[in-house]
Amino acid sequence: MKLRLSREGFTLIELLLVIGIIAILASIVIVAINPTKQMGDARNAQRRSDVNTILNAIYQYAIDNNGTMPGCLASGSGGSICVKGSSCTGVVGTSCDLDALTTSYIVDIPTDPSGATGNDTNYDVAITNSRVTVNAPEAEQGQTISVTR
Repeated sequence: MKLRLSREGFTLIELLLVIGIIAILASIVIVAINPTKQMGDARNAQRRSDVNTILNAIYQYAIDNNGTMPGCLASGSGGSICVKGSSCTGVVGTSCDLDALTTSYIVDIPTDPSGATGNDTNYDVAITNSRVTVNAPEAEQGQTISVTR
């Protein structure tokens, strides 16, 4: 009569191999997804949308007012765009009040999605040679977000 040894369960080496393979696959997935980069890309997409929205509102205002630009752009200057209703109090450096846009052209002046604080929206506007440029200086991942028309 032969005695038969039954082997139940897994050996320690088999368990360690499976755990190692799962760890390698998990690290590959985390690197591929990269949540920090994904969030930065989402905030940059919002910045692009905001910059275009502000620029469109400026040009709609100019069209309706026979070419006259709103706020600080009428004098040919520019600067940091202020939050609606703030009168640019507390904004460091040159500021630009575009509250005239909020009556008919835009619901509210957008603010940077990274968390602009105080009365600064973290968006800038400038006018040179009758061309308006709106940019987002807080863009992430080395990107430049600027639109000129």
